[in-house]
Amino acid sequence: MTMRITTSLPETDSGLPAIAMARHLETLGYDAVGMPDLLIGDGTPGFDPALVLAAVAAATSRIKLEFGVLTLPLRPTAWVAAQIQTLQHLSGGRVVLGVGIGGFPGSPFWHAAGGAPRGERGRRTDAALELLPRLIRGEPAEVLAGEKVVLAPAAPVPPILVGGNSEAAMRRAVLYGDGWAPSLISPQNLAGKAARLREIAEELERPVPSISVGGHAFLANDSAAAVESFVRSLVDVHRMSPDEAANVPVTGAPAQVAERLAAYADAGADAVGLGLDGGDWPRQAELLAEARALAAQGGESAG
Repeated sequence: MTMRITTSLPETDSGLPAIAMARHLETLGYDAVGMPDLLIGDGTPGFDPALVLAAVAAATSRIKLEFGVLTLPLRPTAWVAAQIQTLQHLSGGRVVLGVGIGGFPGSPFWHAAGGAPRGERGRRTDAALELLPRLIRGEPAEVLAGEKVVLAPAAPVPPILVGGNSEAAMRRAVLYGDGWAPSLISPQNLAGKAARLREIAEELERPVPSISVGGHAFLANDSAAAVESFVRSLVDVHRMSPDEAANVPVTGAPAQVAERLAAYADAGADAVGLGLDGGDWPRQAELLAEARALAAQGGESAG
């Protein structure tokens, strides 16, 4: 099994540990380090992902830098393009640009930053995705009516992963992205979605995007209470059925996690990105790396 593995840096009260953690992930052989876009404005810790990834770029040399995912309707498109250009130059072209319509449209930060109204998020995201590649490449692009913008220095357009589990997100990924990035989904449910993604690509006569699954792992020995709380939130907040919610968190010893990674691969996933919850983040990162190695060995044995 060849699968790209990413984990997200935890949100802490100090950004300094994140840099050391990114170096740790690079040493462990991770393909990418992710940074979520969790600026809510209610006191919840949340760093600007572009700034954190810029610091990580300076402290690492190989690992990819993944936005997981950047909220496009919250930011001017030209500003996002300039940040991506800069980060591509700083990192030697290591950016993976995950994008989405944003999960906190009613948050204080959303309103303070002038984010798009709830009903306009999809339209603004589509418009941004139409413009971003041209702006990043340094081509003239009409951002405002009658006014063209050219950003320099030009940079390679990074892989663009479109987040969201809905049919609209899948269609957006086919039209504008290199990959589709669903989250909080079991391997069983992913298989059906992957089949639908292929159908949409055929309908639109476009290539089938890669699939990068996002989720949460609880690999610490004492994380049972954290798993229970997480599953309960999936039922209460995300309106999942209890059976579906119970199949979302990734838990267990490395051998069990390797089986879950293989199940995602069998369902159509090319990559898995997991947030490590439940404490002892460095140790959990080591266990996930061990699971990835076991899954790779299993795939080689099967082949």
